[in-house]
Amino acid sequence: MDLLHTLFYFIVAISVLVSFHEFGHFWVARKAGVKVLRFSLGFGKILWSYRKSPDSTEYVISAIPLGGYVKMVDEREGEVKQADLPYAFNRQSLFARTAIVAAGPVFNLVLAVVLFWSVLVIGEMGIKPILGSVEQGTLAADANLAEGDEIISVNGKTTPTWTEAMSVLVSAALDGVHDIEVVVKNFDGQQNTRTLKLADKDSENPDVLYQRLGFKPWSPKLQPIIGKILPDSAALAAGLKERDLIVSADGTNITDWMQWVDYIKSHPSVAIKLEIERDGVRLPATITPKSVPVGKNTEGKVGASVYVPEELMRSVSVEYSLSPLAAIPVAFETTYYYSVTSLKMMGKMLVGRASVENLSGPISIAQYAGQSATMGLVPFIKYMALVSVSLGILNLLPIPVLDGGHLMFFALEGIKGSPVSERAQIFFQQIGIALLVSLMALAMFLDVERLFQ
Repeated sequence: MDLLHTLFYFIVAISVLVSFHEFGHFWVARKAGVKVLRFSLGFGKILWSYRKSPDSTEYVISAIPLGGYVKMVDEREGEVKQADLPYAFNRQSLFARTAIVAAGPVFNLVLAVVLFWSVLVIGEMGIKPILGSVEQGTLAADANLAEGDEIISVNGKTTPTWTEAMSVLVSAALDGVHDIEVVVKNFDGQQNTRTLKLADKDSENPDVLYQRLGFKPWSPKLQPIIGKILPDSAALAAGLKERDLIVSADGTNITDWMQWVDYIKSHPSVAIKLEIERDGVRLPATITPKSVPVGKNTEGKVGASVYVPEELMRSVSVEYSLSPLAAIPVAFETTYYYSVTSLKMMGKMLVGRASVENLSGPISIAQYAGQSATMGLVPFIKYMALVSVSLGILNLLPIPVLDGGHLMFFALEGIKGSPVSERAQIFFQQIGIALLVSLMALAMFLDVERLFQ
């Protein structure tokens, strides 16, 4: 079921994003007077098609829903009827051809603005960005940040939720920013500005960076009461139920949830004798945590979350939303921010200043789709916005085969006054295909490696 859930939302996301990309090419081509023969959602065998007249565009839905394409009249792709020559793509002005090719990635960026705007208007629930215990030796400790500090902004960007604060913070660090200003508010309501000072080596790997930063969310001590129980879990097999209180494990009194978590982690595949309290009655139980690989080690996992009282959840939760008008500039700012961050990260990986571990392949992207959809509509919309930014930026890169490669050829044409020879284009396109295949193979390898880790 999890696999089908993940695949479904991955296909939904990619189909929407790529179709919007292709619609950009289609719409601008029509406006520029180019004849479009086919607009297809998906690839492969045609499942459904519609054409108003023999001379109009054919609209198609194909069997493989991962993308789509626009087929225009073009003398380079086959013989063109005499009557259609004025409407051929290759006979249009340099400006028109540039606009048609650029429209795909630009439409992805426009879609990202719309999606971010939707998230801002609908509103986003999250946890307040309040710091938990700060360990000595971390960048947070060096900046004199303390437990209970609530993050108000990072480098001038308002961060209403923990997720937003960490996203902006880590992105700034990965961008190579050495001094990151964090405005915090303590329990007394007093605001202070703290500065995180990073070295170049701190921005090379996100996982190492996060440990170096030392930011952990604040959480009150919770009683060891069972909340939701996952299907096919050790907790379910042991007969545990929601609202069960863990009294002791192997004779050791359990006083709070984190003590229980630590005990479970340290006993993978080991039977643990429990004493639980259910409806005021104490009962014995035995649970065997499943063994889960974590890096080079293994940890125990029972598949149950903690029960959090509603009033406590309300006290640490926050809803952030803007009016439709106020959300417009913020949506543009957010899209610009993630676009620049993506470009900087690509550049740093290219010169070896950032680890290729930052690459995400189709497996990771699919997993993120399933996870965000499970979290709700707003997280899924936000996920699609981020992927739309990535698609737009990736397609603008000056790599032959991609839209950016064609734009590069058009730029050279504008400089030299004549098109780049077909032979040269084919040569560079072969290089571009080799680069893309290599990149995809690396991303897939990293995805598979993550699965086994």
